[in-house]
Amino acid sequence: MIDKKYIGYTLSPVSWDVEKGRIAFFAKVIGLADPIHTDEAAAKAAGYRGIVAPPTFIFGASGDTGETMQLIEKLEIDLGKVLHGEQRFDYHAPVCAGDTLRFESRVSDIYDKKKGALEFVVNESKVTNQLGERVADLHSVLVVRHA
Repeated sequence: MIDKKYIGYTLSPVSWDVEKGRIAFFAKVIGLADPIHTDEAAAKAAGYRGIVAPPTFIFGASGDTGETMQLIEKLEIDLGKVLHGEQRFDYHAPVCAGDTLRFESRVSDIYDKKKGALEFVVNESKVTNQLGERVADLHSVLVVRHA
């Protein structure tokens, strides 16, 4: 069982640089045709600082920071038993190429179901950019199978 003493545990903040090629690739993969995601001139003409990241891009960024693995290791969870349970985003400002995002995360809950056969770790992350603007709040749930 995951020790509930970790409820409230704060992970070390991590930073991640947003690259325009990565945004353009992500937009292409998910089928977005709007040029604000691939063309800097179009993005600036629309009033943005640079190429704009699609909304779900930030979830991949969160994974790339190593934050999830940091949490799994700290809680001593067997990676082979982990499932992605849930995710939710609250967006406050656009993420653009050239931004440096700072992820500040904490474990907000740990609970179990089915008499401990499934455990759930709820992680909340505040994401700000280099301007100090809050760009998003992320909510994710890891499910750990014990059966």
